[in-house]
Amino acid sequence: MQEFDITLPRAVRSVEAAALGIPTRQSLNEELMIVERAQQRGWFTPDEDEQIRTRYSQYLSSRMALLSTLEQVENMLQGLKRDWNSNLPYFVTAFTAACLLVRGSTFVVELARSRPVVWKKLDEPEQRFGLPRYTFSSLHKSVTDRKRLKQFRQAVDFYRANRDEILALGDQEGYRPLIALLRDEEEYLQKHAQGQWRGRLWYRWFSFLRSHHSGYRRVMFHIFRWSGSAIAEMRQPGVKASGAPKRITDDQRQALVSMARPGDVFITRHDDAVSNWFLPGFWPHAALYLGSAADLEAITGALPPALRTRYRDATRFLEAKKDGVRLRPAEETLAVDACLLLRPTLKATSLSEALTRALSHEGKLYDFLFDFRTADRLACTEVIYRTYHGFPPVDFHLIIKSGRACIPAEEMIDQALACGFTLIASCNIEDGTIRTGEHALADLQQSRGSLSAEARSTK
Repeated sequence: MQEFDITLPRAVRSVEAAALGIPTRQSLNEELMIVERAQQRGWFTPDEDEQIRTRYSQYLSSRMALLSTLEQVENMLQGLKRDWNSNLPYFVTAFTAACLLVRGSTFVVELARSRPVVWKKLDEPEQRFGLPRYTFSSLHKSVTDRKRLKQFRQAVDFYRANRDEILALGDQEGYRPLIALLRDEEEYLQKHAQGQWRGRLWYRWFSFLRSHHSGYRRVMFHIFRWSGSAIAEMRQPGVKASGAPKRITDDQRQALVSMARPGDVFITRHDDAVSNWFLPGFWPHAALYLGSAADLEAITGALPPALRTRYRDATRFLEAKKDGVRLRPAEETLAVDACLLLRPTLKATSLSEALTRALSHEGKLYDFLFDFRTADRLACTEVIYRTYHGFPPVDFHLIIKSGRACIPAEEMIDQALACGFTLIASCNIEDGTIRTGEHALADLQQSRGSLSAEARSTK
């Protein structure tokens, strides 16, 4: 799915956030022990199955975020001519994403290639996580494809030939985290070069790529072509054609916004697995509705000047996505296929304090590990959790998923309804319909029933 109003700084933040979800041996000590036990035993126990599947879906989520960021950088460059210094930030963003992708994919493939039990497990479909069948086989094909490896090698060579100029971007605050990531990846690139890449293409391409003005376009073309085919291979077949419009129409979006009040919670869904980011359940995502600046200030009082400047009149939501916790217009947040609208029952003073607290999280990175015990990075439902928890009657409780404390969106729906939230409306459980009251509750139950039917159809 294309992000709304994407800019290079947002792409940089997406890469920075997704890096945390790319696995390393050190970050997977517990999972590696599970894998070894399962391989010796010949199967995974139910609790092991849940933990491995959760970690795999977290990795796929980060991987898809990086792939889509590459796609977005490509779109930014369409038809634009820039000088060499202006081009460098685009290359650094794309190349850092590519390095993370290659290292993470290689690690996962090497982990499962010699362990048939693991390979089989990762290829299983799991509707709860939006995982179609054969995701690992597709990943293996991507990692071992010689043409793609050659394309990536060309980017590595280009980076080496122009390393000093590229690393100098680290002097600029906006690119400092990206350059730090790139420096961390150099050790992996060196190990790879000493192995299968020793002496190949590096000397052959060096003289050509040293002329960076001519080499840049070719290298970027290869990176984008490689990432685009990888995205295509991960789309869930039979769900929605690539580029198909979202089912919520402009008229429906306007109707939903007119029904909403500041502090409402939208639970949303994209039909295709790529947009679901491999989160469990029919309803995987949440966003906090703020209303217009005037609506919000009527509840919280005057916004701080810096925030008021960023809060354009079109802004309606505070939402955590791969580029972080940001103020977003309805045209972006509600560019979805279906949604639910929930409303808390708080006193006016509590609502004011809760929304002020919510705004304090604006600008944070996205949490691809979905661990709510830390507050420096936030996932989508964590924005809701940290906004409302502790304001009576709201009392959310975290659940443990594979050692991480969190609240998936499906769980948040149940907890919200149990502590006083009201389901105001549902949209597009059946195409073209917005329902309220008891009809919306019936739609919620129907949506969960349709998930079970879809899960049975994949077996």
